[in-house]
Amino acid sequence: MEVLSRYLRSLVAQRRANGMATTFVLVDPDQPDWILAYYTLSAATRSLETLTKADREGLPAYPIPAVRVRRLAGAASARRQGIGELLLRNAIERILQVRGTLGVFAVVFEATNAATEAFYRKYRFCLCDADTRQLYLPLGEG
Repeated sequence: MEVLSRYLRSLVAQRRANGMATTFVLVDPDQPDWILAYYTLSAATRSLETLTKADREGLPAYPIPAVRVRRLAGAASARRQGIGELLLRNAIERILQVRGTLGVFAVVFEATNAATEAFYRKYRFCLCDADTRQLYLPLGEG
């Protein structure tokens, strides 16, 4: 968690200012200075070849617009409380709101390990690159 803590302390404001990513945090309402969990969103694309055959149908042969969820992480004390699911739902809701003004076909995520991959696959994310554990979730008809 030290790498993630360092990211929060030093890079979040910089990434937002230069338009690279926006970070959202969940704080403990009883201790507003205590961050329970957070995630970051940034623009992304997927190549058509990385989508399943069913998802490729009817899409153009150029990069497919997406939003990347990064650094979805929580404090050790907040684990196993459903916060990961809460944050993922919040991220997807935000992405769907943006979809009204910006083309977004899918949500993408790169899992760092098998447990993280399993978490996303539970929510119907499809594996698009086994070597890097990249996954995506098509958002369906808007």
